[in-house]
Amino acid sequence: MSVLEVKDLHVEVMDMDQKTHKEILKGLNLTMRTGEIHAIMGPNGTGKSTLSETIMGNPNYHVTQGHILLDGIDIVGMPVDERARRGLFLAMQYPAEVPGVTNQEFLHAAINARRPKDQPIAIMSFLNELDKNMALLDMKPEMAKRYLNQGFSGGEKKRNEILQMLMIKPSFGIMDEIDSGLDIDALRVVAHGINALRGDQFGALMITHYQRLLDYVVPDVVHVMMAGRVVKTGGPDLARKLEKEGYAGLRDELGLKVELVDED
Repeated sequence: MSVLEVKDLHVEVMDMDQKTHKEILKGLNLTMRTGEIHAIMGPNGTGKSTLSETIMGNPNYHVTQGHILLDGIDIVGMPVDERARRGLFLAMQYPAEVPGVTNQEFLHAAINARRPKDQPIAIMSFLNELDKNMALLDMKPEMAKRYLNQGFSGGEKKRNEILQMLMIKPSFGIMDEIDSGLDIDALRVVAHGINALRGDQFGALMITHYQRLLDYVVPDVVHVMMAGRVVKTGGPDLARKLEKEGYAGLRDELGLKVELVDED
């Protein structure tokens, strides 16, 4: 079992308009283990994407206090590639297009990057698993030979992120609004892929605004973020309560003095 712990995390980003640093995360705490699916919900501007980018090591996000521990080792300061080798994966909200590198080439290189140099994956094993996982996600075989995300629709990009997790097999998959922009059929396929990943060797942190994803991928734990920290943790019923009552209701129930971005 692997454990990912976020302890008293404070994170700043550069405010390009003001040319100053702005604190986004303000003492966030969270613990998850492989075998668990966690969901993070919260109003706009509360720091959900900042958390995902910081865990993965985006250098634009500066940790001023706190720790990110992966199996007891503090990964703050580690480069992105080292975090990936240790078992972290970020499924991005807006995956980048990489011309000149095919899906198949990328996946083959990414898998081997996590293996000893003298023990690359056997090519037939790789191709058989690729075919199986693409079929699971309703992806056409020719997508393996297309350049990474280039010309892909939004739904194809999201399926491709799930395909990468199925192939690379990280310990923890962080999914930043993997459901955004998906129609109901694409959402079902993406959820089917996420559920196929569930098991003792995999944990997921899903960032979402909507209950509908959680109808298909039922989380073990739901966290609610406001003003840069986790303010409440519960089970799947918590997400259903938010869908019904909204964030303002929970804020008032908890007695928090938090201004919500979308409030008039």
